[in-house]
Amino acid sequence: MSIKEFAAKIKAPILWGNLLAMLVVIVLLCIGVMWWLNSYTHHGEGIEVPNLYGVTHKEAVQKLDSAGLVVVVNDSSYVEGLPAGAIIQQNPAYGMKVKSGRIIYVTINSLTMPCEKIPDLIDNCSYREAEARLKSLGFELLAPKLIDGEKDWVYGIQYRGRSLMSGESIPRESELTLVIGNGATGEEREMEEVTGEEDEFSAGDIDDFLEVTD
Repeated sequence: MSIKEFAAKIKAPILWGNLLAMLVVIVLLCIGVMWWLNSYTHHGEGIEVPNLYGVTHKEAVQKLDSAGLVVVVNDSSYVEGLPAGAIIQQNPAYGMKVKSGRIIYVTINSLTMPCEKIPDLIDNCSYREAEARLKSLGFELLAPKLIDGEKDWVYGIQYRGRSLMSGESIPRESELTLVIGNGATGEEREMEEVTGEEDEFSAGDIDDFLEVTD
């Protein structure tokens, strides 16, 4: 093919028409793809995530559904002072801008009171130490129960009248009773009883003596 023939073909209107048609098709395809991506990703939309802290799961579903968002519970924990089932954490955070249909993951307050293990306190520490340890774990303490023994020494822990053992799991905020010594040993108790008997015996002798004298 000579140069003249090649130049003539390039200048042919059919060739330029085909090239123009291909360019139009490519442009239309690009526009179509961009439109689909914008539609699929909701480009340009932005919904502000509402504050869900402290609301119930049911309330959160209603609030997010009206905003075009979805709520999913993915964990639970315990926060004192909040009702069971209340939302205590969310992701994405309050105030962030998200697309419509975005899933908001939440952590709710545990429906049951978490348990704590009774530490090794029985016959192992004083009343003040046991009181501090148990209160730090979230337990409530009732008035201690006194028994004969070394003063303020912990001899037992009771829950609803039942004696507990170290390592038992008890619901937090439970009311416990510490069984502690009153300072009186067994020997001292026996001496008090003997002394009381002697006092009664002496009083009886005096009464008998007075009757005989009369």
